[in-house]
Parts: sequence; C-alpha cells; structure tokens
Amino acid sequence: MISLLPGAAAAERAPMETRSVATHEPVSLAAHQFAGLPAHQSVSLSELRRDPTNLTELRREAERASKDLENATKALEQRRAKIQASQKELTAKLRELQVAEKAFAQVRQPLSDLVGQLYQQSTGSDLAAFLSGAADGSTLRAMADVSQLVAEREQFLQDTGKLQAERERLAAQAQELRATSLLAEAQMGAEIETLRVRSDKIVKSLSQALVKLGVKIDKGGQPAAGCAPTKALSANEFANGLIPKAYLCPLQQPGNELRGDAALAFISLNEAYRRQFGTPMCVTDSYRSLAEQQSVYYRRPGFAAIPGRSNHGLGLAVDLCGGVERFRSPQFNWVEANGKKFGWFHPQWAYVSPFEPWHWEYDPELGSLL
Repeated sequence: MISLLPGAAAAERAPMETRSVATHEPVSLAAHQFAGLPAHQSVSLSELRRDPTNLTELRREAERASKDLENATKALEQRRAKIQASQKELTAKLRELQVAEKAFAQVRQPLSDLVGQLYQQSTGSDLAAFLSGAADGSTLRAMADVSQLVAEREQFLQDTGKLQAERERLAAQAQELRATSLLAEAQMGAEIETLRVRSDKIVKSLSQALVKLGVKIDKGGQPAAGCAPTKALSANEFANGLIPKAYLCPLQQPGNELRGDAALAFISLNEAYRRQFGTPMCVTDSYRSLAEQQSVYYRRPGFAAIPGRSNHGLGLAVDLCGGVERFRSPQFNWVEANGKKFGWFHPQWAYVSPFEPWHWEYDPELGSLL
C-alpha cells in the first residue's frame, strides 16, 4: 500500500538500533544509521567519540522527526475534516432527495387515482364517436385531459425512478466514502505511530549521548526534558526570565542551564574546547531568572541588561571564565575563532560598551544552519 505521509515509509524501512555502553567507557554509542536518511547523510553515534559536534546532527534529526510527526498529525486532521465535510454534503443531498420523493409521492397517488377513475368512467361510445368523426368538443377535451393525465403520471413515475436511482447512488457513495476513510485513517494512524517511534528513538539516542558527556540526569536516568530539541522553540512562548525548569537543559557545568538548542550547541563547543585545552569550559553564569537578572542589574550597574531584556533570560547567553574572560587570551581567541561553528559568538557590543569579553551568545538562526 502506498504511504500517505512523507517520511513514514523511510522511518519504517530503517528502524534505529541502540546498544548500551558502560559509563566508564569513552564517549561512544553503538554505530547505527538514523531512520529516513540516505546513506550519505547518515549519522553514526559512535562518531561522537571523534567529533562531538554530532550532537548537532542528533538535534537536527530529532527536529526533523518531530516535524514529520507534526505534519503527519496535521495531515490526518485535515483529511478527517475533508471527510466530515464530504459526509455532511452527502447527508444533506440524501435528505433533499427524501423530501423530493415524499413530495412526488403526495402528488403521484392522487394523480394515479384520478387516471384510474377516468378510465373506469370512460364509455365505448366516446371512442366510437371519436373514430366515426361525430365526437363533439367535450368528448375531445375529455380524451385530451385523460391523455395529459396519463402522460403526467408517466413523467412522475420516471422522475421518481430517477430520484430513487440518485438516492441509491449517493447512499453507495457515502458507504464507499466511509469505508475508504476508515482504511485511510487506519493506515495514516499506523504511519503516525511509526513516526512517533522514530522520534522517540532519536530523542533517546540524544539523551544517551548527553548522559555520556556528563550532563546531569534525573532520577529516571535521563537528562532534563528541556534538552529535547522540540522544547527549544516552545521556550519562546515564555517571557524573558520566566522560562519554566522543564524547558531548560542542564550543562556539564553544575548549576548552569540553557534553552535546549543553545545547550546542545554549547555542550558540543565545550567538548571541542576540552580537546584543545585539556579542561572543560569555565562558566560563571548562564540562564537567569527575572529575579536573578534584577539582582545582577542592581549589584552591577552598567554591566547587566535591564531585567526582562537580557539574553540570559532567554537561555541564550553564558558568561565564561577560565581564561576566556581575558580579552585576547589564547582561550578567548580560540572561542572567538571556533564558536560560530557551534552557533556561539561574541556580540559586537561586548567588544566596546560595555566591554565584556566573558559574555557569549547563541544565535538560533546561525545554529539552524549547522
């Protein structure tokens, strides 16, 4: 059967496989290909050992899987709406036909009775007179009336037959529509479930990668729900500094967290930094609640944005230490040169006023292109 939904068939053809790895081993997961990707675009989880930027690929696949699932669900809802509209239209036509049939029946029976009475009252003399040419005007009118009534009755019978045929056709069409819709909905439901399984597996793989990179886990052994890429854009629904905990992802640095996409990109940047300098990045500040931003604003006037306007309150900024905070230090220069590969950059204003070499921001648009 031909798939009705984009991405579902590919997901079903290439199910993901995962294998657990002991926590004391290096950062590596069992190699496998992501469902729905051509071979040349596949991402192997084992590549995380060589290139931690594959967290970006994991995030991208999770976003694609979520989008496919969202589109498939919308397609099913749209199809249901169209089917309901068609069924409603068919039902209305059937009702109209029933009303017309009833009206025809009310007229047809009296007409049939009248024709029958005229036939019974008709005498052979009328016909004889007509054939002999001696018929008067009343006789001719009576016979003409009978002929007209008979013709009308025949026309009513024909129209009634057409209505009956049309009603049967519409009834069959409605039945076929219901059967087709049930079959299509069952197929689409199965494909949506395939996409949901695919999405869950990709997110699970991403979670496993984060756990092995040292991201704080919850009691269930998984990173915070905010690490799921699908939560990133949802965080935009909340006011600056008022993002709920469930929409934030913890960093490897204890006590720090960011919006999901920014966190995943920063974790990848942190791994590259670790390979370069032998130690992880030092973070003094990341997401700030509105209350925390107000506190910083009053404690450090001129060095903090107005509460409600800081990128820290959006979960898209970090303040770094460990050498990065010193302008033109090797650490600063390295992050400046490599940060954009992960979506992170040093904003222009931080070079001059106020001068903040420690402040770095994540650009979602830049990150989406990686």
